[in-house]
Amino acid sequence: MMALKMALRSISSNKLRAVLTMLGIIIGVMALVVLVSLVNGATTSVTDAVSGLGNSMMSVTVSDDKGSPIDPALLNQWSERTDVGLLAPYWTDSATAHGREESGSVTLYGTTAAWYALQGLQMEMGRWLKTADIENHSYVCVLNNAAAEELMGYTDCIGQAVRLDGVEYTIVGVLYEEDGSLTSLSSGGMTVYLPYTSLLRLSDSLLGDVTRFYVSAPEGGTVDMAKTAITELLMERFEEDEEAFSVSTQDVLENAMSSITSVLTILLGGIAAISLVVGGIGIMNIMLVTVTERTREIGIRKAIGASRGTILSQFLMEAVVLCMLGCALGIFLSWAILQTVTTVVSSLEITFSLDGGVVLIAVLFCFVIGLVFGLYPANKAAKMKPIDALHYGG
Repeated sequence: MMALKMALRSISSNKLRAVLTMLGIIIGVMALVVLVSLVNGATTSVTDAVSGLGNSMMSVTVSDDKGSPIDPALLNQWSERTDVGLLAPYWTDSATAHGREESGSVTLYGTTAAWYALQGLQMEMGRWLKTADIENHSYVCVLNNAAAEELMGYTDCIGQAVRLDGVEYTIVGVLYEEDGSLTSLSSGGMTVYLPYTSLLRLSDSLLGDVTRFYVSAPEGGTVDMAKTAITELLMERFEEDEEAFSVSTQDVLENAMSSITSVLTILLGGIAAISLVVGGIGIMNIMLVTVTERTREIGIRKAIGASRGTILSQFLMEAVVLCMLGCALGIFLSWAILQTVTTVVSSLEITFSLDGGVVLIAVLFCFVIGLVFGLYPANKAAKMKPIDALHYGG
């Protein structure tokens, strides 16, 4: 306790120097806590969004059809199986859209009526695409909320026309603003959904072969059941070549995201740790200066009986206290920054908060830095001979 009181007294006697010394630790702690907390907050938000899509859906991508391409009619046959749920092929392209208010680039998705239920979408206005729209090659479309607001100026635009690469389409539906579909999350911005037959007519680059589609688990069944069935069908069609296609479930996507964010967390944590080490070097430097300035004090204390351990603990305590005060200030400023960021991005419904584990790591790391970088100056002070210290004239 005596060493702690002396350390606090010494720090308070040189407040400006103490603050400048702690600055490296403060910045390092802020870098560690803020960056890792931002990554964790964004990861939690995206993971929740992916989980909200449900775990009963999987995506299939065909990379080599082996001369036996899949067409929508074949998918309809597969969907009649009891071990397979809904199937929805899709084609994607981009186009320039001209609406009532503005024009801009939009992402086009050509798909079927099953897409709506499979993706778990919700309509704000109008209806989704019907099977009749697919069969009749109808020039109708469904806009996401962003496209309706940007192109038309408002969401109540059912029955109005929008031009896609010069071709006029009638708007029959507008999706809710919180469109949680996987395609919406990946594409972002303005999205327009068309009957796939209309999109194939509109686009010069797309073919009618199905290379990507989504599959859901059957009613009362499991996604593993559907995955097994689809894999068997694809293996049979593509000459038992498992490299010709890939089947991905939501679990695979979540695991991939978790791996990516873990790597990001480690990298950002490593950068922040370097900042803390630099701060520790600054503390060691100022402690060496402090030892030099207080050489005569050390000599007097030793002359009246202070042991080497007492001197060592005094200066080591001062280094640790400097680190821990810097850590406390860094954590407080990190909390303030995260609260500010959360307020600024409140429209995205992402919450950033202090991660207890990261805070604990920061505290322990700062404590270790105080010990490691304070040990050499403290040991230098403890090893001084009383006679030499008393004769020091610096």
